[in-house]
Amino acid sequence: MAGLRRVKRGNSFGYRDEKGQWLRDVDEISRIRKLAIPPAYTDVWICPLHNGHLQATGFDARGRKQYRYHAEWRVLKDESKFERLEDFGRTLPKIRARVAGDLESGTRASLPRELVLATLVRLLDTTFLRVGNEEYASSNGSFGLTTLRNKHADVHGTSLKLRFRGKSGALHEAQLDDPRVARVVRRCQQLPGQELFQYQDEDGTPRTVSSTDVNDYLRQAAGDNFTAKDFRTWHGTVQALELTRLACDNIDPGDASPAMRYSAKEILGAVAKQLGNTPAVCKKAYVHPAVLSLGVTLASDTGAMTDIWQELAGKAKSVRRLRAAEARLLAFLRRHRERPAVPP
Repeated sequence: MAGLRRVKRGNSFGYRDEKGQWLRDVDEISRIRKLAIPPAYTDVWICPLHNGHLQATGFDARGRKQYRYHAEWRVLKDESKFERLEDFGRTLPKIRARVAGDLESGTRASLPRELVLATLVRLLDTTFLRVGNEEYASSNGSFGLTTLRNKHADVHGTSLKLRFRGKSGALHEAQLDDPRVARVVRRCQQLPGQELFQYQDEDGTPRTVSSTDVNDYLRQAAGDNFTAKDFRTWHGTVQALELTRLACDNIDPGDASPAMRYSAKEILGAVAKQLGNTPAVCKKAYVHPAVLSLGVTLASDTGAMTDIWQELAGKAKSVRRLRAAEARLLAFLRRHRERPAVPP
């Protein structure tokens, strides 16, 4: 789409339309300024429509393309992201079954692509770490699972410990005891090169993997368009619901001010610690808003607590490859879809 271009004019900026004419409409200039496009951005494109979902693009100091979306579009995008969480929970046993099968079929003779990708997905599912992006690893020295180096992993027997700097320079540590995962990681470390997760092609040549490879594997395993990020949203919401349940269990029905016993701030803080994010980011991207609304509602209506938790317990069927807490979340999401609560 043809759009407006930002042009430096003295100490400020002006805007030209697709014909090269200067923009003089005061309301349009005000709309553009409210987008708060950083002065350092270059090659800035601005949507000529006030209701376009993509309002502006530009390149930052590192040459990365950045985007400014319409506020209402961001809200809709966030809502749709959480709407598919129930579908992800229903599909998760299928993904885990595929991962388990690929891990069990691995031989000691080679490192096929599916074996390494299955290992990465198992780690996504058990450590809650980010999948990683080579661009960030190269430019920022910040890592995720697919961009880890050999030095970031320490294998002892069946135990694996990961330690590295992630996004925003945060130190991440994860440890698990998984014989199959530990064996694959140890074999990966024996391949030439410093990249940790590599597979061997048909000729035995080592090949690195990317986040795109992981997401392609997930789509094939799930039969749906899920990505690595869905694991973090799922596990963040599982933890938030469990902490809400425990907080409600500790509320005294005779307390005159029960809402004081429930703290969304503390719950978001705990989830943030698990995911390596800030509470604000967790609230926006990793915890289903209905879970937070539930906590506030139950804390102010202690009479409803027992009924709701008993209802969820009845609906939370035992599903192979789902933990009890995950089955509760799946039941809660189903209940929310059928009877969406009005936020307090």
